[in-house]
Amino acid sequence: MNNTLVWQLALRYLRGKRTGNAVPVLSRISMVAIAVGSCAMIVLFSVFNGFEHLVKDLYKAFYPDIKISPAKGKFFAFDEQKTARIKALKGVEGISYVLEDKVLVRSDNSDDNVCTVRGIDHNYFKVNNVLPYIVEGRDSVSAGTVPTAIIGARIANKMGMDPNNAFSKLTLYYPTAHANASVLDPASAFTSAELKVDGVFQVQEEFDDKYILAALPLAQYLLQKDGLFSSVEIKLADDADRDELKRQIQQITGSSLRIETRFEQNKTLYMVMRTEKWAVYAILLLVLLIASFNMIGALSLLVLEKQKDMAILKAMGAQPGDVRKVFVLEGILWSMIGGLSGLVLGLLLCLGQQQFGWIKLPLGAFIINAYPVRVQPLDLLLIIGTIALVGLMAAWVPAVRAMKGGMPGLKS
Repeated sequence: MNNTLVWQLALRYLRGKRTGNAVPVLSRISMVAIAVGSCAMIVLFSVFNGFEHLVKDLYKAFYPDIKISPAKGKFFAFDEQKTARIKALKGVEGISYVLEDKVLVRSDNSDDNVCTVRGIDHNYFKVNNVLPYIVEGRDSVSAGTVPTAIIGARIANKMGMDPNNAFSKLTLYYPTAHANASVLDPASAFTSAELKVDGVFQVQEEFDDKYILAALPLAQYLLQKDGLFSSVEIKLADDADRDELKRQIQQITGSSLRIETRFEQNKTLYMVMRTEKWAVYAILLLVLLIASFNMIGALSLLVLEKQKDMAILKAMGAQPGDVRKVFVLEGILWSMIGGLSGLVLGLLLCLGQQQFGWIKLPLGAFIINAYPVRVQPLDLLLIIGTIALVGLMAAWVPAVRAMKGGMPGLKS
């Protein structure tokens, strides 16, 4: 029996007779169940992709493509020779020096707070993606006569800072190295610096409640770390080989410094996001497998119903493998029709969410108003492959039964 006849029989059984038997009804129920599962898969995958893409974009504001930091301690020196060698590497687009540590912050409008001052150089905004998130004021810092700073939105709210107010200032305190505890004036135990708030950024709570961006020379004075840095941050070209560049930079800097890609700086976060996505896949795969039990029952009934057809095929010289092909193909058709219908519906829902933002996030929960979605071609291929595999597994048992027992006298 040729493949054309196999397809013709499978398509004929797919349409089903308009009779009172249960096979057409059960087959439609199976298709609907698989359609719901595949629709849920593509929608949830796309939402996870949307959040992952959004979070990665947010983390670009304070986590560079590659970060150089000390393997031990908090601060280190970095000579210009090493900088020149790193800049000469193919794929390196920018280098920025950063010095940061926790400081006590005081203002006239609030209680004292502990924040992290981050001293940045003039290349910082080219290396890290902070500029899009500056929501008020200016996008630069200065160590001039009146030093300026850009602070997180939550710090600004807590401390009553307004970048449009010339008198909106913060005073930063840092313990003086080797301060004598017996000194009568406690203020002499701290180095202080007064900053005018010139801008406010809003990324997410983790950063908005933590960072004060100030000029690198001012931070070095305040922290008493002249010529020292807490990190050297590097921006790479989009097509750069990050692992290879990491290896080359490690050779230049030596083992005393730690070299980390953005993934390694946030390994836990990225692993959690990926694990959640695969956990959802496993749950929805279980739903599809449960739906496939209904398909097994429907195909088993179809085998019983088509015993006369199989006897005719036997008389025409059909082999056991040909009968098996018909019912395997029937199961795959049922699953693919249901699965592709669900995929189309899911894609329409995702496109609608992208365009119109139907489902909103709680106000103030995030910097966006609606759930983000991002459809990836690999997810579509994974779902289609899963649906085909589920259909094949569901059809195999009834197909083998049809080959062995459905055709009297026919042996495998």
